[in-house]
Amino acid sequence: MPHRLTVLLLWVAACTPQGDPGLPPGGFQDDFNRKRLGDEYNDTGGKFEIRDGQLRVQGARNKPLWLRRTLPHDVRIEVDVRSESPDGDIKLEVFGDGVSKALTTSYTATSYVVIFGGWKNSKNVIARMDEHGDDRIVGPPYKVVQGRTYHMKIERRGATITAWVDDHELARMEDPDPLDGPGHDHFAFNNWEAELWFDNLKIEPL
Repeated sequence: MPHRLTVLLLWVAACTPQGDPGLPPGGFQDDFNRKRLGDEYNDTGGKFEIRDGQLRVQGARNKPLWLRRTLPHDVRIEVDVRSESPDGDIKLEVFGDGVSKALTTSYTATSYVVIFGGWKNSKNVIARMDEHGDDRIVGPPYKVVQGRTYHMKIERRGATITAWVDDHELARMEDPDPLDGPGHDHFAFNNWEAELWFDNLKIEPL
């Protein structure tokens, strides 16, 4: 029994190596009006930077920028974003482990991956870990307009995770076995090649 307990504790520690705190009572907000990312984020090598009061990334190749805060099961995440690429390709991760990154060109996430205008601006997707998997949900067609700022919102309530862009529902997934708890409790900005600019991040428990 002590051996099993030790293994369990090591597994939990491996899933959350930063010992990250949860959200403050009023949630978390970031307007990026500073010069450096700071200690709130775990940059896994994706070339994220703060420029002109916004978070900029290009060519991260699935090396996310993880927020060092754990998420509750039911949560709302909002952020403004624009793509300066004709391919769109806006990507966010929710309920991941806070440390994962691509080690090769292939990448299987530990999270739900929300993609607006992926695959050369042809698909809007919520995927459970594998964005190329057969179980991903592909939403209605709605393309990213280069240079336009969008307000994205992601919510999870119970077993349902929904993503919106402005007033458009991007996609909705029902997951009877939701990703949750240690190893599935972090948010990240992600990116492949597109030039993306993020601002006004807001996360609140529901």
